Amino acid sequence: MIKIKLFTFFLLVLGFLPKKQSDKHLLNVEIKKNVEKFKGEINFGKASFYFMEKNWDSTLVYSIKQLSDTDNKTIIDFCHYFRAISFKQKKLLNEAIKEFNEISNDFLFPYKVKLSLGEILLKQNKFRDAIACFQEINRLPENSDIDFNRSAVVHNLGICYLHLNQFDKAEKYLVKSSELHLLDKDTLMLIGAYTDIANLYYTQYKDQQAIPYFERAYHLSKKVNDFKLKSSVTLNMAVVEENRGNFPLALKYRKEYDKWKDSLNNQSEIWAVAQFEKKFAVNQKNKEITLLEAENKLKIAERNGLLYSFVLLLVLLVVGIYYYMQKVKNNKTILAQKAKLDELNATKDKLFSVVSHDLRSSVNALKKSNVTLLENFKTNNLDKLNKLLQNNVAIANSVYSLLDNLLQWTLLQTKQSYFKKESICLFQIVEQMSYNYKPLMLDKNIHFENKVSKSDLVYVDQESLKIILRNLLDNAIKFSNQEGTITVYSLDVESIHCNLIVKDTGIGISKINQKELLKETALLSKKRNEGVIGTGLGLQLCKSMIKKNGGKFLIESEEGKGTKMIVSLPKNNRHG
Repeated sequence: MIKIKLFTFFLLVLGFLPKKQSDKHLLNVEIKKNVEKFKGEINFGKASFYFMEKNWDSTLVYSIKQLSDTDNKTIIDFCHYFRAISFKQKKLLNEAIKEFNEISNDFLFPYKVKLSLGEILLKQNKFRDAIACFQEINRLPENSDIDFNRSAVVHNLGICYLHLNQFDKAEKYLVKSSELHLLDKDTLMLIGAYTDIANLYYTQYKDQQAIPYFERAYHLSKKVNDFKLKSSVTLNMAVVEENRGNFPLALKYRKEYDKWKDSLNNQSEIWAVAQFEKKFAVNQKNKEITLLEAENKLKIAERNGLLYSFVLLLVLLVVGIYYYMQKVKNNKTILAQKAKLDELNATKDKLFSVVSHDLRSSVNALKKSNVTLLENFKTNNLDKLNKLLQNNVAIANSVYSLLDNLLQWTLLQTKQSYFKKESICLFQIVEQMSYNYKPLMLDKNIHFENKVSKSDLVYVDQESLKIILRNLLDNAIKFSNQEGTITVYSLDVESIHCNLIVKDTGIGISKINQKELLKETALLSKKRNEGVIGTGLGLQLCKSMIKKNGGKFLIESEEGKGTKMIVSLPKNNRHG
């Protein structure tokens, strides 16, 4: 009995080893479709080719390269499947299981994954886990879109239940598998099924039911050329007859078994010799190919030698011309930068000269005013004291504005200022800034109007917008007459820009000065109004801030009739 179990177990594994070529038809078609679809993925194409050629080592190499270089879910699933099958064929079963578990639920062939996992678990004697996989596949409908060998799945279920000694279920599935194998005309699988059924009955001591199946397996084995199968089936018959006490017949089977065993050994030797001869022939052919390749390479090298020399000389000539042109271009750039730097240095020198002069004048005026203030304080002349204090406040405000503009100009030039664009309501900013200048406007009885639309939004840096408005309002007040008018309003002139206009009824600006002020690199100019000196630094700072915010600056003015300072700012992109 022990011998029967040993040799029939060898036949059990036949239940999941044979595969029909048609089983892989749909898979190969889908692989070719995806190779065509993802032409740019070279490693995927190579992995697919070697997988279909059953070159498992090369499949593993190119699939791991592709996995490290893609995030495409379809390619990732196919690469894990390629690797799992490759590891399975190389008998690295645990690695194969890991790869199968990496495949997502969206893979087009989940039943193939389950089938392979079931076969591996059966090899590892994990029969209950294998049953779960095979049952999931067996429940699938018989559909032409699903290509797997159902008879092999049913056979494997029978084997699993046989190992678990669940004989009723084992008998059910093994008998059904034999019927399916018979319909498929799969002789090898049918021999295995008959042997497994015989083993099922023989294990339960149901000899009368077992022996006919052993005999069927033996008779069918005569139709195949598998010497290993023939020897195993014949040995089973010999053991059965020994147990029955029919020793002459058992001896006959033993002799036949020895004959098939010798044939199997001879076949193995012949196969080994054939493999050696094939390898030797391939090596000889490879040597010939290598020799021809070496000769061709030498000829190609000789033929292309002059061509490479000519190309090298041409490249050197082109490089020489390129560097010469670059040198000429760089020299022009350096000269242009030098001219611009000289102009900037001149602007800086004049800035320091004007600022220092104005600071000195303002401080000197403040000093003299303070001396007069002290003298009038002793005489308690309140009217005079009030005028002197107002004068000191005006001088202090002028100096503060000058120093603040100088600081902002310095930060802008050294690129240290904080700058962040955001959605700004123009009306609120104008209202806020005009509030700070109400004392100055009241001092000159200036009437102020904020006519900016409350719905106008601009996309600018808030702090730089405040600097622009502060300087424009300061200039409007400074150069306005007593009881003048300052109006701030907005106009929509373009779909992407909004015009902010500061209009005053002051002394105005001449055409010549307007052109100078609008120049990109205009030097600072000086203007006078009631003894107040302006450096022009604030207007230069405004232009720089407007440009940085992506806006434009215009001046409309006529001497004696007032001025319009026009700032065109980008609208709020999120609401426009």
